[in-house]
Amino acid sequence: MSIETRLAELGVTLPDAPAPAANYVPFVRTGSQLFVSGQLPKGEGGLVVGKLGADLDVTAGAAAARDCAINLIAQLKAGCDGDLDRLVRVVKLVGFVNSTPNFADQPAVINGASDFMVEVFGDKGRHARSAVSAGALPFNVAVEIEAIFEIE
Repeated sequence: MSIETRLAELGVTLPDAPAPAANYVPFVRTGSQLFVSGQLPKGEGGLVVGKLGADLDVTAGAAAARDCAINLIAQLKAGCDGDLDRLVRVVKLVGFVNSTPNFADQPAVINGASDFMVEVFGDKGRHARSAVSAGALPFNVAVEIEAIFEIE
């Protein structure tokens, strides 16, 4: 089954790959690796903002991480010239969680992205990962996630 078909089964329509908000490129390909810059949780309702442990709970944070994953896949599609089936595997996700000093559930928040990658890509979506706290993130977003993909 193609990845586009799988996304359609999940009811997911990829947005256009978000343009960079500053002086950087959205992705860099070197050899068979595609490095995607940090993606923000922008869905149909706009940016998900707030601090985990104060403004948002784990469920809302995981939903924001899923939005980041959708934007990562949109960048992957752009980096693969529109052909998501060129994906070999998701290599690594690095997730940053805008959280209070006492919030310790960053892994549960980033699971929203990790689970989505496996849901979309199956075993190709299993990856190495970091999930870390951040005192603040751009635009006060709840989560930012970057990725490394292996592509053909």
